[in-house]
Order: sequence, then C-alpha cells, then structure tokens
Amino acid sequence: MSTFDDRENAFENKFAHDAEMQFKADARRNKLVGLWAAGLMGKSDDDAAEYAKEVIKADFEEAGHEDVVRKLTADLGNKATDAEIRAKMDECLAIAKSQLMSDG
Repeated sequence: MSTFDDRENAFENKFAHDAEMQFKADARRNKLVGLWAAGLMGKSDDDAAEYAKEVIKADFEEAGHEDVVRKLTADLGNKATDAEIRAKMDECLAIAKSQLMSDG
C-alpha cells in the first residue's frame, strides 16, 4: 500500500472518529439541557430522565440544533428565553465534550 493510500485511510478514519464524537457530544448536550429544562418545569427523577430522552429525540427532526431550541422554547414557555436556552446549550456542549474526553 502506498503512502498516499495510508494517508487517505488515516484522514477517513479521523473524519469518521470526529463525526462520531460530535454526535455523542450533541446527544450528551441534549441530555444535559433536557435535565436542566426538566428541573425548570419541576420534573425530577424518572420524569426528568424521560423528558431528557424526548429532547434527545427532538434533535433527529432536522439537521442542526434548531429543532431542540424549538422544543425547549415551546415546553419552557416563559421559564427561559431563546437566548438563555442557547446559552445553556453552549454550556452543556462544553460539559459534554469534557465528559467524553474524560471517559477515554
């Protein structure tokens, strides 16, 4: 196998790994933000965990994260603004990435 083929395979593997890690980080972010939102709505324990799963599923409606923002905005009503939701999502994404890095 040539050096070019080796490099091509390495780039493909890195791209696949990066895409997988981003998917995992997004899913974990959605879980974390779902738990935050559940707390704002007065849910706890099993109800909060179930709501977090709903938020994770909402992210599969379309590309990007606007589907999650829409769900949270609708569900939270006046408990949080769009700006607060987006800020919390950014915060949760940083936490999710940190957790994934420490998971190994």
